[in-house]
Amino acid sequence: MLALTGAWLAVLAVCALAAWFGHDARVGSRRRPAVQRVGLFLSRGGPWLTGLSAAAVGALTGAWLPAAALGAVAVTVVALVGLGLAPH
Repeated sequence: MLALTGAWLAVLAVCALAAWFGHDARVGSRRRPAVQRVGLFLSRGGPWLTGLSAAAVGALTGAWLPAAALGAVAVTVVALVGLGLAPH
């Protein structure tokens, strides 16, 4: 139970840090506006939506610990993709 609580607290921390980091994302002028908007959305809202999706997968399957591990990785990937699409 302690490992499960710690894992989901880690997912929550990764979500919060990724969203906080994503608030620095700005729409620059080097890429197309549609790509920039997608990157901005992924940088700001993507980590929370990914974390909620991981929680939903854990609730549906009952495999909470693997869902937390995959959720933390997915939040990081989404934040990095958002940063790549809207780097400013």
